Amino acid sequence: MLKPKNIVVSDELRGVCPDFAGAVVFAEFTNSVYSEGLWKEIGQRLDAYRKTQTVDSIKQIPSIEATRAVYRRCGKDPSRYRPSGEALVRRVLKGKDLYQIDTAVDLINLASIAYGYSIGGFDYDKIEGDTITLGIGKAGEPYEGIGKGMINIEGLPVYRDSIGGIGTPTSDNERTKMDLHTTHLMAVINGYDGKAETVMQTAELIKELLIKYADSDGGYIHTF
Repeated sequence: MLKPKNIVVSDELRGVCPDFAGAVVFAEFTNSVYSEGLWKEIGQRLDAYRKTQTVDSIKQIPSIEATRAVYRRCGKDPSRYRPSGEALVRRVLKGKDLYQIDTAVDLINLASIAYGYSIGGFDYDKIEGDTITLGIGKAGEPYEGIGKGMINIEGLPVYRDSIGGIGTPTSDNERTKMDLHTTHLMAVINGYDGKAETVMQTAELIKELLIKYADSDGGYIHTF
């Protein structure tokens, strides 16, 4: 069993989101390039979104609405630096295909689409230290987003390990990203809407998908 990381929500983040509810899934698994069964589930979920939502209506989904509100309180424009939970659904509703990366990333994207939360998916073995702190990005703080190059995280909620930033709701960091060699997962669900029960349902879905598609026992969940 993986040793759990200690995740701390800083006072500065609590100041802009006192009701924050987080959950993290720690799990061992086997990654793969593609899972046909998983993509069938993804397709079903996307079809349902296309029938019931629009680019404008998704802003009223509580998990997305709350994340956008926290961005504004932190000083960031959520329409310029879109949270990933919103960006994934917007992409589909605008008629574009969802990115296919690998099974680990794809199943986290499915959970994000299902509940609207921005979820950080990290290679546990690339994280430095035993404590991760959720704070707010500072001016000039170095951060390389996955596939985005260096990005300005000032005013973004950010998880930091002992070296620096590893994840924001807009983009995780190249340094701790998962790949086909990743065997230990840390998936963090960001409940800026304070709905602890729904955050836990999202974590349980990730466990279920790991069992079905990634040769895993699903690992275990911690809340914070």
